[in-house]
Amino acid sequence: MTAQPLLAVDAPSLYFRAFHGIPEKAAQTSVGEPVNAIRGFLDMIAQLVRTRRPDRLVCALDASWRPAWRVELVPSYKKHRVAHGDVEVVPPALEKQVPILLEVLAAVGIPAFGVEGYEADDVLGTLAATQPAPVEVVSGDRDLFQLVDDDRGTRLLYCGRGVAKLEDADNALVETKYGVPAKWYADFAAMRGDASDGLPGVPGVGEKTAARLIMRYGGVEEILAALDDPDAGFAPGVRTKLDASRDYLAAALPVCKVALDVKLPDFDPAIPRSPKDPEALIALAERWNLANSAKRLVDALAG
Repeated sequence: MTAQPLLAVDAPSLYFRAFHGIPEKAAQTSVGEPVNAIRGFLDMIAQLVRTRRPDRLVCALDASWRPAWRVELVPSYKKHRVAHGDVEVVPPALEKQVPILLEVLAAVGIPAFGVEGYEADDVLGTLAATQPAPVEVVSGDRDLFQLVDDDRGTRLLYCGRGVAKLEDADNALVETKYGVPAKWYADFAAMRGDASDGLPGVPGVGEKTAARLIMRYGGVEEILAALDDPDAGFAPGVRTKLDASRDYLAAALPVCKVALDVKLPDFDPAIPRSPKDPEALIALAERWNLANSAKRLVDALAG
C-alpha cells in the first residue's frame, strides 16, 4: 500500500486564487459581506483531501511576505507589490476574510502558521525537508518547483490553472516544462528573472538560454566559476551579459532559493477526522454563511 502523503498547502496562494476566481456577489453573507475567498479555499481543501487522500495536512502562511533579508540582497524584490511601508497590496474585501478563514481552520483543527522573517514558501520548504515522506506541496507559485524531489518523495501539486486542473509535478514534468531538473529551478529562476517577484534576471538571457547554460555548466555558482575559464566555451555575447550580472546573480540565487531550515512551531499534522471545536465551527458557519463549504470540508476530512 502506498504511504499517505502530507498535504502542505500554500494558503496565501490558494485564498488569493479563490478570491479572484469567485465573484464577490456569488458568495456573501445575508447582509452582503463577501466570503468568496473563504468558501473557495474551504472547497479547494475539501477537493484536495478527497482526491489525494492525505493522512496529514498543514497550511503555511506568510508571517513576512517580503522578508528584510531578501530585500537587502535584491532591493527590487516584490517592491511593486508594496502598498505602503512594508504592507502588501491586498484587496480590502480579501483582507477582511483572512482572519475569519484562520478561525475556521482553527475550529476544524487544521494547523495554519507562518514564521516571522520568512514567507509561506520557506515554511513549505522546511516541511518538505523535515517531515516524513511523501510530501505533496500545493501551490500556484512556480518557485516551488524547486522542492520537487523524486528520491525523497516530494511533489508539487501546481494549481496555476486551479485545483480542478492540478499539475502533479515530478522531476520529469519540471524538466519537460522548463528544460532543467527541479534541483536547479531556483538557479534557472534567478537567471531568467520573474517580474511577479521583482527579479530582473540577466538582461538578454531568456528561458531557453538559461536552461541551455544550466544543462551545460550546472547552477549559477558553477556558471559564474566557468566565466573565469577562457576555454569554457561561452558565446562572446552571453559571456558579456553574464559577466555584467555577476553581482546580481550572486545576490539573487539565495533570494530565489526556498529556506529548508526554518524553526517551525509545534504542530500536529494529523488529519482531524472530526472538528476540534464543533461549536465554534457551527457559530462561524452560521455567522458567515459558510455551512455548505464547512460541511464539505468536514465530510472530506472524516473520510
